[in-house]
Amino acid sequence: MDELFVICRTVEIDDAQAHGFVLMKAEESGEATPWPIIVTRKGNNFYGFENSCPHEGLRLDKDPGAFMDEEGNFLECGRHHAQFDIDTGECFIGPCQGAHLTPIKLVIDDGDVCVTGVMLADE
Repeated sequence: MDELFVICRTVEIDDAQAHGFVLMKAEESGEATPWPIIVTRKGNNFYGFENSCPHEGLRLDKDPGAFMDEEGNFLECGRHHAQFDIDTGECFIGPCQGAHLTPIKLVIDDGDVCVTGVMLADE
């Protein structure tokens, strides 16, 4: 099993909410680079994506911020208002329609939201 890296507690992300994090990713060269991600919650399900809109590569939570609709069905880019399906990451409205957010693998472990399948840099 891949190593788990704790991002936050499940109770820190309310239902139908999104929260951005910047982790430090370990590159093959040994260098650490910032890795912005966004974690969303829909009921008891958590979804993670790289925090980068496929339209221009800018963070979703830039100007004024990424948010989810009241039911938690889609995530909206704060800059160009592109809307992304939470289950698939597909853009269904906006300038990048048909493109996808890059998913990240999340695991819920004893009340922690963890990322796996990536090597993070030591703190």
